[in-house]
Amino acid sequence: MSVASTASEKFHARVISGPTVVIEYGGLRLLTDPGFDRAGTYPGARPLVRTADSPVTADEVGTVDAVLLSHDEHFDNLDNAGRAFLAEVPLTLTTLSGAGRLGGTARGLAPWETVDLPRPGGGSITVTATRAQHGPDGSEPVVGDVIGFVLTGDDLPVVYVSGDNASLDVVREVADRFDVEEAVLFAGAVCMPVIRDEPDLLTLDAERAVEATRMLDARRVLIAHVDSWAHFSQDLPTTVAAFDEAGLGDRLARR
Repeated sequence: MSVASTASEKFHARVISGPTVVIEYGGLRLLTDPGFDRAGTYPGARPLVRTADSPVTADEVGTVDAVLLSHDEHFDNLDNAGRAFLAEVPLTLTTLSGAGRLGGTARGLAPWETVDLPRPGGGSITVTATRAQHGPDGSEPVVGDVIGFVLTGDDLPVVYVSGDNASLDVVREVADRFDVEEAVLFAGAVCMPVIRDEPDLLTLDAERAVEATRMLDARRVLIAHVDSWAHFSQDLPTTVAAFDEAGLGDRLARR
């Protein structure tokens, strides 16, 4: 059984592939880290390999009100088709440095900065940027800036979107500030040498995703960022098994 979507009366999220998730919240349609390319290799100091085509095209995703982009510097979080998609989006929320690189409708947020998005029919939802640490302490100059997001609104569940984060200290900060009810956790256990000769953990692995769920006390968790890329060292079944073993399998959103 796979984890693919979570739905309630006021919140729905569906993983397309990798870290790309469609979120419907408070009457708004949001998209995380857009990636719509076909399988292929992306050049660079550490080439990345997409192992499967996106199951949908950008056109098939349809209209979104805003993109929540954890960072723009890695192809698995913003690929070529995803970058083109941003030109059609009225607002992209991302890091301060990323907004400077992207231009257009991109707006940069510092950690804990907020922005209100108007809801159809009145009112608004609040998007709060959170810290995210894409590797061990001291890795930021190498991996770049990353943020996560918390969504809040009147009569709506509190939703945490982790972005590419490997730090449980960051998760603890979120848990201290918000009573998170729904969480979208990027996992996959990406491991690459960053500041040491041996591989560093750059995203949550299955065990840290379990611990993050305990810290947040989230009632439901959607796992993303575990498929379609060669550098993910743990897949979805591995993550599901860790949750089941920890007695938290009932909190996973399952298809």
